[in-house]
Parts: sequence; structure tokens; C-alpha cells
Amino acid sequence: MWTPFLIAMQFLTVVPVKLQDEFTDQDVGRSLLFYPLVGLLIGIVLSLLAWSLNNQPVMVAASLLLVVWVAITGALHLDGLADSADAWLGGIGNKAKTLNIMKDPAAGPIAVSAIVSVLLLKFVMLTVLLSQQNWVALIWSVVLARTALPLLFLTTDYVRPQGLGSLLKHHQSASDTRKMLLIIAVIGLFSIGLLALLFTLVVFLLLRYLMERRLNGFTGDTAGAMVELLETALLIFFVLF
Repeated sequence: MWTPFLIAMQFLTVVPVKLQDEFTDQDVGRSLLFYPLVGLLIGIVLSLLAWSLNNQPVMVAASLLLVVWVAITGALHLDGLADSADAWLGGIGNKAKTLNIMKDPAAGPIAVSAIVSVLLLKFVMLTVLLSQQNWVALIWSVVLARTALPLLFLTTDYVRPQGLGSLLKHHQSASDTRKMLLIIAVIGLFSIGLLALLFTLVVFLLLRYLMERRLNGFTGDTAGAMVELLETALLIFFVLF
């Protein structure tokens, strides 16, 4: 179990993880089971930072927290959001064109607008949550967004024939993933309530529907975009409700 966890840490964060032993394709597939745990660790780090900045002006604390949030993930999911935003507009009505635009490393105005909008929304929601000292909402926003990734792999086709996503999809353990999702759901039910879980599921299903409609599946970029959009949506939910 240790190796799949380290693989998940290495992929989802910039923490300098070193894999001492060789790992198998099965280890890569099983790393999906540890995405929520990595999210929990990220959430705890962010909450501890927020707590340590409690005596600072809330806008200062929120801005520093957001920078660390982006840095600790290596802007991995923001990159996926940028590529997906450009491709979604530039490839309207054409699956092949959409996929080709996602491969282009250049960022257009739509990509920049999407990143700015998401970061601005996160910043504003963080100012509210930090003023309320609502660390639980912060942690669960990170955890649930990463829990959605194994669910996406479990329920949706990966459209590219090669790459890490294809490897994860092929070697994912469906039964273990279902057990993990059930455990997260039960814990979440007692921690944040049924409404928050249902909201997460609705946003997930909406994003999955958009991927299926355009691509008949998902890519690594759209998966990353889903994480960013889910985090943002959950922060908004916890502020409003």
C-alpha cells in the first residue's frame, strides 16, 4: 500500500517523493485509491497555515493561502483547466479539434480568463471561510475534488490510447474504488451532511456529461479541470449554505 500512496503523492503534489523500489502497473492503478488521502493531507496543511495566519488581515491570509494551494499542487489542475477552456471554445462541434487544441502548450485568452475567474472566486470564498474559521469546509473541498477523480476513472472512458490516464484506467481496481468511495461518503455524511455530498455529485455528473457529450470520455486535462471546478464550486457552496 505504501508504494501506491507515494505514487499518488508524487503525481498530485510537488512534495519531493522518492520511490525506493520499482513499481508495477498495478501499483499505478491502485494509486487512485489514495487520491482522497492526498487531498486530506493537502487540506490539513492549508488549514494549519490558515490557523497560523489567524491574526493577520483576512485578505492577506487568503492570498497567501491561495498561493500555497497552487504551489503545493504544482498548478497541475490549473494547467488542465486552461487547456480544457481553450479547447472547449476553439473546438466547438469537433472532437478531434478539441483534443488537438488540448495538446497545444500555448494559453489563449479563454484559458487566462478561466484561470483568473477560478482563482478570483477561490480567493473571495477563502476570505469568508477564514473569517469564519471554517477549516472543515476547506479540507472537504480539497478531499471531495480529488475523490471525484477515481469516480471519473471508474465510470468514464479515457479517450487517449496511451499515457498515464490510460494506465490508471486499465489497472484501476473497481471493487476497491467502490469501497473507498463508500467510506468517503459515510464519513462525509457525518462530517458535512447529505446536502454537500449531493451537491458534489450533481456538479460531478454535470461535468461528466459535458465531457461525454464533447469527447465521449475524458482526458487528463478535463480531469484536472474537473478538480479545479469542483473545488471552486464546493467553496461557494460552503459559503452560501
